[in-house]
Amino acid sequence: MSLLKELNPIQQEAVQYLDGPQIIIAGAGSGKTRVLTYKIAYLLKKNYTPESILALTFTNKAANEMKERVKEMIPKRSEALWMGTFHSIFARILRIESKHTDYKSNFSIYDTIDSLSLIQNIMSDLNIDADKFQAGAMRHRISFVKNHMISPEEFRKNHIRSFFDQKVADVYEEYEKRMLSFNSMDFDDLLIKSIELFTSKKNILQKYRSQFKYVLVDEFQDTNKAQYELLKVLVPKNGLICVVGDDAQSIYSWRGANVSNMQDFIKDFSKVKIFKLEQNYRSTKTILRAADSIIKNNSNQLPKTLWTENKEGEQIMLIKCTDEKDEAAQIIKCIKHEITTNKLSFNDFAVLYRTNAQSRIMEDIFRREKIPYTIIGGVEFYKRKEIKDMIAYLRVIANPNDEESLLRIMNFPQRGIGKTTIERMLAFAKRHRLTLFQTMSRVYEVIDIKERIQRNVKNFRIVLDKYINLKTALSIGELTRSLVDELEIVQTFKEENTQESLQRLENINQLLMSISDYSKENPDVKLEQFLEEVSLLSDIDNYDENKNSVALLTFHSAKGLEWPIVFVTGCEEDLFPIASKFSFDTSLEEERRLFYVALTRAKEKAYITHARSRYRFGEVAYQSRSRFIDELDPSTYYEENGLLGRKANRKTKKEIYREYFQNIDYEDFSQEGITLKIGSKVMHDKFGLGRVTDVQGSGDMLKATVHFEGNNVKQLMLKFAKLKVLN
Repeated sequence: MSLLKELNPIQQEAVQYLDGPQIIIAGAGSGKTRVLTYKIAYLLKKNYTPESILALTFTNKAANEMKERVKEMIPKRSEALWMGTFHSIFARILRIESKHTDYKSNFSIYDTIDSLSLIQNIMSDLNIDADKFQAGAMRHRISFVKNHMISPEEFRKNHIRSFFDQKVADVYEEYEKRMLSFNSMDFDDLLIKSIELFTSKKNILQKYRSQFKYVLVDEFQDTNKAQYELLKVLVPKNGLICVVGDDAQSIYSWRGANVSNMQDFIKDFSKVKIFKLEQNYRSTKTILRAADSIIKNNSNQLPKTLWTENKEGEQIMLIKCTDEKDEAAQIIKCIKHEITTNKLSFNDFAVLYRTNAQSRIMEDIFRREKIPYTIIGGVEFYKRKEIKDMIAYLRVIANPNDEESLLRIMNFPQRGIGKTTIERMLAFAKRHRLTLFQTMSRVYEVIDIKERIQRNVKNFRIVLDKYINLKTALSIGELTRSLVDELEIVQTFKEENTQESLQRLENINQLLMSISDYSKENPDVKLEQFLEEVSLLSDIDNYDENKNSVALLTFHSAKGLEWPIVFVTGCEEDLFPIASKFSFDTSLEEERRLFYVALTRAKEKAYITHARSRYRFGEVAYQSRSRFIDELDPSTYYEENGLLGRKANRKTKKEIYREYFQNIDYEDFSQEGITLKIGSKVMHDKFGLGRVTDVQGSGDMLKATVHFEGNNVKQLMLKFAKLKVLN
């Protein structure tokens, strides 16, 4: 068949197999996306209707790329394909079938920040000490439990092992009640509620079993228990399903991914046909040999042997650095050398690291050297405060029951509706079994609220009602622009006239432009659909590979991407592999898989860096190099000393400490007249609004742990931190 002539023999076999369940074990760079794309095109050629094909991915970016490739091959029959992420596809089904659930079709979808905010409010209402029990840990635990399909009742009955679990049980129970009353779901609910729908309504299950004649799943090693259970419910044991994955690239156990799903699939489905894609098309022989020498140290792997016809390639350069500043300088030096020698562009490079905190020094030196860079997975655009505020307005217009979003905007922009007023309104709503939105129209009945504030609440409700009535009459772009004008948000930020407010204004303008473009491209789309897309965006979805800048990102964010040259940085014990005390859910084998993923992002050349000392958690720590370096095949790398090629002299801790902070613009932290304590609200120019959760030390060594917006936790030396204490 001419359609398949570009595929190798084993890829062709995998594409053409249609006799039952199949699993494709696809090694790094072996063309799994191509196989999936060609299989969809092949199904269409075999007269499968687009509506009968369900393709599930893990990112919108992957889904969109596959759609475009299929469209190129089969232009007229690809538009109606059911292709997208697990969450987007089953959100779509839940909206269609909402009358068979406890939710209305306009339900909101909460991202992790929304869920965290709700959990913080619940903890406050239940008088749970936020200093003893962190809301972020509470949210993570609840999400983990939901991923494992454990209900609040079952958790309380069978899974309480500690005092923390008792508090989790209390919060989890109330969380589920409020989510239902708010007509809202979190990411986990989109899967759990779909399973409940299919298992309780056999006619609905049969409807979708009849519709989806063929199901394909990308990145199967990243599926969690709920996702796998959903597949088992939707597809009969002998059904037509094709899953593609690589157990060596399973790196998401911390969010519930279960690598054993790959082996379970072979047992759970009937007469599964196994295909192995072992030819690597991405990397050089050297990089592949190095990656293999690492991953073979893991046990219980699905057997495969990667090989390539690519060139031998250069050895990996292992760079020993004195500290993180030297590490960044070495990377800059190598990038400049590669660009000059091999005529490369900035977007040919990626700098990978284990934790986001490692990017700060990189950014400082990249800016100083005027090298353009793009942070992938930093503060995502749609998670910035002002953008979340505007999206909250749209969510309330789409779903007035969404109390968490309504609380977010009740006093944005400021309209004199303070915390006490809101607490009295919430108490009134609870007594009279009303929503907060309904209470706004009856605010004159709420005692102890001043008449002026009552008018403000009433006027705000009138504005919301106006746009609720306009949401079907105006396009999303027109609706948002009109709302921003009426709220005078642009004018407010202009009058404030600070660097922060002007940045927020720029972000609002970017949002308006983005929504306007989206509205023109999708003139018939509903507001709920737009909000769904926004809530399910991942940080990688907006990455522009053509932008001429160096990519800076974590190893996890790099999954599925590739560059000619990759820097694998921070290869030191307790950082990579990360210490278990900082990441309870991470095993050594998963850290090793993470190293394998990082190395196999490189097409032509890789650099590995490690530092002898690194400034971590408020102090200089001396590091030993990662055990993963010692596992590398010695023939695949050579060592280069740091200090820009000069022999490194051992420095004292005080010298490293002083060097670390030289040339950093800082303000002395003045304690005169101010007492910084646990619970203090602070503002930082870079990290935004935060709350102090711990204070240690004294004098010049005073340091604080601060939880900033977006669950961003930082430990800061107050002598150097540019903190403004708000209360």
